Amino acid sequence: MENTIEAIATNKLILIFAIIGVIGIVLGRLSEILKIPDVILYLIAGILVGPAVLNIIDMNSFSVANNYILTFGSAYILFEGGKEINLRVLNKVKISVGMLATVGVIVSTIVVGVISKNVFNLPIMTALLLGSVIASTDPAALIPVFRQVNIKDKIKQTVVSESAFNDAVAAILVSTLLGVVTSGEFSAMESIKELLIAAGVGIGVGVIVGYLLTVFMSDKKIGVFHSYAPIISILKVGIAYEISVHLGGSGYMAVFIAGLISGNRKLFGIWIPEYDFQSIHHFAESVSTMFRMSIFVLLGTQVDLQALAKYWAPALLIALVLMFIARPLVILICTLFDKNANWSFKDKLFMMWVRETGVIPAALSGIIVSMKVPGYEIISSVVFMTILITLIVQASTTKIVAKKLGVLEEEKEVLNAVA
Repeated sequence: MENTIEAIATNKLILIFAIIGVIGIVLGRLSEILKIPDVILYLIAGILVGPAVLNIIDMNSFSVANNYILTFGSAYILFEGGKEINLRVLNKVKISVGMLATVGVIVSTIVVGVISKNVFNLPIMTALLLGSVIASTDPAALIPVFRQVNIKDKIKQTVVSESAFNDAVAAILVSTLLGVVTSGEFSAMESIKELLIAAGVGIGVGVIVGYLLTVFMSDKKIGVFHSYAPIISILKVGIAYEISVHLGGSGYMAVFIAGLISGNRKLFGIWIPEYDFQSIHHFAESVSTMFRMSIFVLLGTQVDLQALAKYWAPALLIALVLMFIARPLVILICTLFDKNANWSFKDKLFMMWVRETGVIPAALSGIIVSMKVPGYEIISSVVFMTILITLIVQASTTKIVAKKLGVLEEEKEVLNAVA
């Protein structure tokens, strides 16, 4: 009897993955035709096929699989985000990026947390947890947008680097605050210590794993596994994440740094045969897309429509606070200290506008919902509303805003030609 039940459960899980895949492919193509971010359609589809409407997908019986997709999926997307960053360009804006990824996350968390406390009448730690979940920006949303819109390289690298770094920092902060909310204990010094250890261990593990496994698939003498390059790219994520967590570090920071090393391998004198490089590239795009589909569809299935109907107005208010108060404040504070970057006011205005919320907040929200943390209905509603508003309003208007502010690379080239 137990074997039969397990077999039925396994078959149902396989069917769920198949349904997510079909939904993802169809809506991904539809998003290309309609020219809107695909994740919006995935979220809406998740609501429709979830328990709230059609009840086709219900992950309540598959909490392990659900957490695996959310955790490993977000880790893999962070790894790919790290690979997109050019260390040479990053070096020129390192102060801005460092400030945005650390101070920026804290400022956003505090601003949103304080206002959420008053709007929702939440305990301060729960309100700060809410703020930390939506404090990070999204490389999975920003990178595809910047592939379509030719933004000045300095701005693009800054915003993409910020989004990758602040995802890792926000994940660490969420983990710390989650521990406080669930245990009821808080120590400022202990929390700072845990943050530093988590980040330090994560960076160390990421560098070692990223470098060693990249060497093993290179054209060097010890690169004996280069024909298995796509598989090794998956192993980098799994090994870096697990070793870092086991040592008390941040798994998210580790996979991001491993991706950073992998993406800048030529700076370290590491070359990968062209055929194997192309294999990794195509494989990584497919895996990232599948995880993005899965995370947003699953987040949609976990949206509590009753809670959303109850909290939609204050949730919308929090989203607007994040966009029009917290984000501008973050940019003004964090770019103030970087004199070498020579940011113009229009550069700053553009960076204020591009702060899409996406995969990592979605995944963190999903974990909080699955844990049934006090206030999870409010957190889920705010995250869903923030993702929806920032993607619909900001991601879809990036090119228009960039053109108005004159931060398109092509405009620069035209101006030089005229001069």
